[in-house]
Amino acid sequence: MRWTPATWRLLQIRLKDQPEEVIGAACDALIPIAHARGVAVILNDRPDLAARFGCDGVHVGQEDASCAEARRAVGKDRMVGVTCHDSRHLAMEAAEAGADYVAFGAFFPTTTKEAIGHPEPEILTIWQETMEIPCVAIGGITPQNAQGLAAAGADFLAVSSGVWSHGDGPAAAVKALNAAIAAGLAERALP
Repeated sequence: MRWTPATWRLLQIRLKDQPEEVIGAACDALIPIAHARGVAVILNDRPDLAARFGCDGVHVGQEDASCAEARRAVGKDRMVGVTCHDSRHLAMEAAEAGADYVAFGAFFPTTTKEAIGHPEPEILTIWQETMEIPCVAIGGITPQNAQGLAAAGADFLAVSSGVWSHGDGPAAAVKALNAAIAAGLAERALP
């Protein structure tokens, strides 16, 4: 399947500092499950392994491979996303280099990783007004704060502990997130 922004539902495999065989085993186990549900799988940080293990794309940070290097590794038919922290300049460079999406954040405190930038939600609004490629909001996103990011202009929200650490379980978290996103999109559509 050719993944396009209209069909994106993504699962990111993020196994920092794990050996290649562990990452490969995770890809082997998760890709068929995700694909059976219409979910694309991207690998964090490692374009070479994303290509080797059959992922649908890769997400790179500023300290990882460049967007151009990632594109060469995974090819033109797979996704490349780039973390841009709180910098529209980095995001524009990534877009010009061929990124399929850019990610801004961390918008809220997070325990998943050390945040370098702390953008205000208006960066999403400005991005929507000036650029065409999708933007992703990352960092500390929960059902309680997702609506504002969707309303500000996030095309996608990257959520980790907001799902896995939710008191009522992951299914309840997803339901609450979907409601918050829908409310945010409705708010964004208002004149």
